[in-house]
Amino acid sequence: MHYQGTVYRPPSEARSLIVQVTLGCSQNGCTFCSMYKDKNFHIRYLDEILADFKEARELYKNIDKIFLADGDALICKYDMLATILDFIKKYFPECKRVTCYASAKSILLKSEEELINLRKKGLTMVYLGLESGSDKILKRVKKGVTSKEMIEASNKIHNANINLSVTAISGLGGNELWEEHAVETGKTLSRMNPEYIGLLTLMIEQGVPLEEEIKKGTFKLMDPYDILKETKLLIENLNCDNAVFRANHASNYLNLKGTLNQDKKELIDKLNNALKGKEYIKEEYMRGL
Repeated sequence: MHYQGTVYRPPSEARSLIVQVTLGCSQNGCTFCSMYKDKNFHIRYLDEILADFKEARELYKNIDKIFLADGDALICKYDMLATILDFIKKYFPECKRVTCYASAKSILLKSEEELINLRKKGLTMVYLGLESGSDKILKRVKKGVTSKEMIEASNKIHNANINLSVTAISGLGGNELWEEHAVETGKTLSRMNPEYIGLLTLMIEQGVPLEEEIKKGTFKLMDPYDILKETKLLIENLNCDNAVFRANHASNYLNLKGTLNQDKKELIDKLNNALKGKEYIKEEYMRGL
């Protein structure tokens, strides 16, 4: 297997075969993100990708999950993705799911027919980073997309019967825009109606552009209890049909998990208890990415 640079994957892909289809991220300009800075984005040659799959087939007897890395593998042209998925179906007949990161851009560039065909060929789920539902915040952090485009992209994924997992980041609006971030993110997630929602909490790694804004005083980080207030407001604005909700990432101060909308009250109750000091809040040194 040939891996270049640091390889990232969602927590749920811990036991998946990971093969790099692209190197780096097609966007890679977000002010809060430190990922993929060790490589310039490009798509690998198809023969190299298939060679990695052949080697994996020789090494492992049973592979039931495959994750196509790096960031935004869906940006590849349809014919290339179709060839990869056909290869997986032929050489890994036991594989039950194939997933990848996607962006609103890469989804919107595909026709609905292409997405439907990719689903038929075995693409079962994509991971999409919303980060915030506020267009003001999306512009500030240089996400390169609007909330409307995120919703349009999610609708195309749903129409293709591909599962959708969406992440958002608590604290991304800072002290100035926390209410807007909470309300608009809740509303946008509701309109996207993903099967899975993952909520992380902002952490500042050395060298990211947002670090300079903090030093200049133009961006003010929120304290843990303000993050909990924001999370509560976000959940109050969520209206999703049978979506699995998780805020149990290493970056979170308080672990939350449930299914929306049925567990909404329990999630809010736990946040209220935490705000009253009745729930354990993770110490800063225990947080991670």
